[in-house]
Amino acid sequence: MYFQHAPEIWRDFPELVPGVVVARGITNDADVTAVVARYQAVADERLATTEVGAFPEIQAWRRAFARMGLKPTQYRCASEALLRRYSKEGSLPSIHPLIDACNAISLAFAIPVAVFDLAGIDGGLAVRYATGDETSLSFAGEIERPGVGEVIFADAANLVHARRWSNRQTAHSAVRDTTTGVLIVTEAMHEGAGDDMHRLTAGLDAVLRDCWATAPLVAMPDAAAPRVAF
Repeated sequence: MYFQHAPEIWRDFPELVPGVVVARGITNDADVTAVVARYQAVADERLATTEVGAFPEIQAWRRAFARMGLKPTQYRCASEALLRRYSKEGSLPSIHPLIDACNAISLAFAIPVAVFDLAGIDGGLAVRYATGDETSLSFAGEIERPGVGEVIFADAANLVHARRWSNRQTAHSAVRDTTTGVLIVTEAMHEGAGDDMHRLTAGLDAVLRDCWATAPLVAMPDAAAPRVAF
């Protein structure tokens, strides 16, 4: 299997800094309480002094969405949506230990963190512009077709696993209680993103080792070496 960003994405968004983590041996009974509390505390500290929309990580994604022709306040990157919900409600619902941990890390770094079940991916996953031939399954069970030129995560069978780039995942590869192998993709575009991505992926690596006793593959691809094979 593989993960990559298409050349056109690197051309149009040269500031992109992605992180990729692949892990197996995932179960639904790990205790991530301490992890979630630790990273939420970081988010709390930031939110106490800064509005979500003023975070440089969020502003960078808003600029990217505007360049994609999307209204940034209508279509938000996943980390902004999480932060806004968390700041309003004071907590996030528990979904699955790995999702809970990744959501907390996303809150702390204000960077989108997407988790895909490897069992739902055909061949590999590419972030690319849609051609209009792809199909997407919403969590409501509806079949959707992205418009031509929309940035999507698509596999070798033309199934869409995320729409509008970091805006919304689909149901094809959602993490479930039966999930054992995952692909985690995190992407940033702000100044200093390289250092933050190193720290974020190191945090993911530590959580996976400590809570699931697994040794993940961790990579930070770039335009010169965009493909991660696993």
